[in-house]
Amino acid sequence: MRTMEQIRQARVITAIKTPYNDAGEICLKTFDELVERQIAAGVEGIVVGGTTGEGQLMNWEEHLMLIAHSVSSFSQRLVIIGNTGSNNTREAIKATEYGFATGMHAALQINPYYGRTSQAGLLEHFNRVLDIGPAFIYNVPGRTGQDLTPDFIANIASHKHFIGMKECGGNERIAQYELDGIACWSGNDDEAHDACHEHGAHGVISVTSNLIPELFCSLMAKPQPELNKQLVPLMNWLFCEPNPIAINTALAMTGAVKPVFRLPYVPLSNAQQKQGLELLASVAAEQLVGDVTPAIIKENDVKLV
Repeated sequence: MRTMEQIRQARVITAIKTPYNDAGEICLKTFDELVERQIAAGVEGIVVGGTTGEGQLMNWEEHLMLIAHSVSSFSQRLVIIGNTGSNNTREAIKATEYGFATGMHAALQINPYYGRTSQAGLLEHFNRVLDIGPAFIYNVPGRTGQDLTPDFIANIASHKHFIGMKECGGNERIAQYELDGIACWSGNDDEAHDACHEHGAHGVISVTSNLIPELFCSLMAKPQPELNKQLVPLMNWLFCEPNPIAINTALAMTGAVKPVFRLPYVPLSNAQQKQGLELLASVAAEQLVGDVTPAIIKENDVKLV
């Protein structure tokens, strides 16, 4: 087990990609290879089955299996955060209970999306899942359609299991949270360097670190404005379509994963991949996750499942 303070010490947390085999099933061998590279690079935690890991495309059996596998294989070396949130409070409770039963260190909890609720409903939802165990609260209004404002978070910040925020609301908000004693991790890769080094963020929960973990860890370790400036175009390309489309494509382009896409996600267009090739070429080969020279994915190799 890890204490709340030990969990808060994780500076770079990767929202880890879930790879698939030719049949579209989760490939644990490739998953383990991806995680081992993250550990070797200095990443301190992973979110399992998050948006980047396509938990939204898994059934709960797959989702909870992957959390349990991650705990069994890596919990001694990484903070294991299971994305067990849901817009259905009953499902979030059940998944979170199972996740902690298998040994995950923390949960990632999101506010109910699409079927949005009232402030009173939000409070009840978060108190119910926080009662189960340590949790990061994830605020991403662009996906949920509802902003978790600082005024609302003040209602749950004193809960004994509240770790802090994964915040996509910008660095001014992160700075205010940190001044108020609320731990914050940037949810925006292109803002994460300044969030940590200028606004006091505890760290980042990153998509880009799937692809360039060593460089991203270096970026978070100390102020490096020139390196950040160099990498921002690559980060922006990784969000040229809704996440995780571009990171899925990029990792297939480098040979890190097979070009197998669970629908509704499909690869980036050839024109978008060509743009990505130019950006990937600016990064030393040994800094990229994958074992081949980046190339546009051949259409005949793509599998949509």
